[in-house]
Amino acid sequence: MTDFTNILKKAKELEKKMKESQENIKKISVIGMSGGGVVKVTLNGEGEMVKLELSQALLKEDKNVVEDLILAAHNNAKTELKNKTSEEISKNAGGFGIGDFKWPL
Repeated sequence: MTDFTNILKKAKELEKKMKESQENIKKISVIGMSGGGVVKVTLNGEGEMVKLELSQALLKEDKNVVEDLILAAHNNAKTELKNKTSEEISKNAGGFGIGDFKWPL
């Protein structure tokens, strides 16, 4: 019976740590860039775009170029966000054998 009690204790610890991770993830902010920094996209921890910065020089470019650079910056930010959320989860859940958990973003 001790094993089952220990499992329940570990599950409660994990639940607490995962809630902490979720709160910490909400506070994350990442910036993705493209075109050498002419486009910057800022995402919050929930993956919402909260800021888009375009250099003045970019506005003279062809529409397709601008669109491609915005997509590239967004994808760059999303990759960075995945890395940071994975780090946060691994930090809190690493001792429970689920350190490679992938956050669904």
